[in-house]
Amino acid sequence: MADLPLTITSANIGVFSQRFWLTSYGNPMQSHQHGINIEALLAHVPLFNELTADEIRRLARGTREVSAGRGDILFHKGDTPTGFHLLVYGQIKLAFTSPQGGEKVVDILGQGQTFGEAVMFMEKPYMVYAQALADSLLLHIAKTAILDELDADPRLGRKMIAGLSMRLHHLITDVESYSLHSGRQRIIGYLLRETLDDAEKTIIVTLPTNKGVIASRLNLTQEHFSRILHDLSQKGLIAVEGRRIHIPDVEKLRHHDQ
Repeated sequence: MADLPLTITSANIGVFSQRFWLTSYGNPMQSHQHGINIEALLAHVPLFNELTADEIRRLARGTREVSAGRGDILFHKGDTPTGFHLLVYGQIKLAFTSPQGGEKVVDILGQGQTFGEAVMFMEKPYMVYAQALADSLLLHIAKTAILDELDADPRLGRKMIAGLSMRLHHLITDVESYSLHSGRQRIIGYLLRETLDDAEKTIIVTLPTNKGVIASRLNLTQEHFSRILHDLSQKGLIAVEGRRIHIPDVEKLRHHDQ
């Protein structure tokens, strides 16, 4: 029997596993109808998994649920942050708009990811706006609550510094890509970013959102993005079916246009 292709779902790269959801909460939408256990959620976040039960309990008292429907704005550019967000499920876009009305997508966030820590610590207004790309449930962790725990546990501070440093590294990588790589190289890098050097020969990548949002994330126009996908498809390097992209030979695509 032939090996089945590996499927990579870009929308679900967070720290919560599907198994955790099924064993702890069942269907997230059904769970939300009856309220969620904030303490249990916080305890399973890697950022907080070294906190004691009492520390988690204190943190939960400064945490509230935020429900966002698709298209809802969580905050606008210029708003003052009062804490940071953890995405329980759904998808969030961080972006800003140019004076000419064009949108630049800065990041697309998935399940388990956090955002807003840096501006919270800097006591600066948001530089971007946050919009739900799908029905989403988030936790908003108040600044006062997180600062109290940082004072009590330096390990939490080290974890937050590590997370912010990783984002800075990703930002520099993005700038390098925009400056030095062609549009084709950026798209190939995006499609293969979750694959390892020893990955399966054949994979299927599911795009997390529509092509226009991803194109903006890669600093491309939607038309340019679509032309490159069409060209790669014509060369037999990929096959596009809606948001599913079949890659028959990972190494061949990886070394294309190098």
